[in-house]
Amino acid sequence: MKTTSFFASPVKNRLALLSVIFFFSLSAFAPVAPPPAKDQSIQLALLLDTSNSMDGLIDQAKSQLWKIVNELAAAKCADGKKPNIKIALYEYGNDGLPSSEGYIRLVSGLTDDLDVISEKLFALSTNGGNEYCGQVINTSLKQLEWSTSANDLKMIFIAGNEPFTQGSVSYRTAGAFAREKGVVVNTIFCGPFEDGISTSWKDGADITGGSYMSIEQNRKTVYVPSPYDDRISALNAKLNDTYVYYGKVGESKKEQQAIQDNNARSYGQANAVERAVSKSSHAYKNSTWDLVDASKESEEVILKAKDEDLPKEMKGMSATQRQAYVKQKADERKKIQDEIQSLNKKRQEYIVTNAPKEVTENTLDAAMIKAVRETAKTKNLNF
Repeated sequence: MKTTSFFASPVKNRLALLSVIFFFSLSAFAPVAPPPAKDQSIQLALLLDTSNSMDGLIDQAKSQLWKIVNELAAAKCADGKKPNIKIALYEYGNDGLPSSEGYIRLVSGLTDDLDVISEKLFALSTNGGNEYCGQVINTSLKQLEWSTSANDLKMIFIAGNEPFTQGSVSYRTAGAFAREKGVVVNTIFCGPFEDGISTSWKDGADITGGSYMSIEQNRKTVYVPSPYDDRISALNAKLNDTYVYYGKVGESKKEQQAIQDNNARSYGQANAVERAVSKSSHAYKNSTWDLVDASKESEEVILKAKDEDLPKEMKGMSATQRQAYVKQKADERKKIQDEIQSLNKKRQEYIVTNAPKEVTENTLDAAMIKAVRETAKTKNLNF
């Protein structure tokens, strides 16, 4: 039988074989679909201008923190799980800060200890200043421990009212750096929308695909009282009783929890209720000082805690008694948190029906929530 080599075969046969070889060569370099996201995180850095004209902005941040946290806590991953949430805080543009650092201060790094964020936020004060937007963005990108996972939602929110172009670090350079890290920069101009465009605030957001927004920084937060507020407030007091401190700073951290309750209450009962709702969510974690939260990660902490660093009702307990006591508190907490969440659903329905239109317009929380929801879609997070 006569045989024919590949090179002696008809042209069309050679072309067909070459096409197959080329196809498989391309397949070897084709992008592989990423594995399903696991343990997704939301990382949010808030960069606040604390120069003299920004008292209203800081006031809004203090009064709307827990509403923003509740929005983040409502996010769900594609598999139905809840993402981990960490928040960081910077201040910039304050003459009381070192000029050598660009009038910038890291107030708190990325943390899930939300009482720390509240404590630091309420300690902020305003004082003159030069606002270097590019530099504070660049600094936050270098200093914070940003996730390297492409599945995580990483966002910067910078708010202020001076031109975005000030300072030695170009906002374009900072924006390019943010893109490299997969961090979306959202800009919030405190003033008329068109003024923010003309002073490059919109361009600063566009570089990373972020949102540009303008707000009225001196606008007071409008709260809508509901028939469920009293009950939620009462449950919050019971919730605090389920926290079992341990460690050297445990007692002071539990006291700090009560102080932040009072800070939230300083803006009215409705705001205190927002904080109570946050405390009933997965976003509120205190494993560094609370045995109930810590035991979810490792039960050994219950046994290892020093007797002198425990509350008086636990002193002298045996290992078995400790475990039983912490379990009792955990069960109580779960029951209280579930009731608060249930009441909050009814509360939210009431607010939607009874809230005046201006409640959802031109405020810091509204701007941030809108941007979070839009960007979350790109990470398969839904609300």
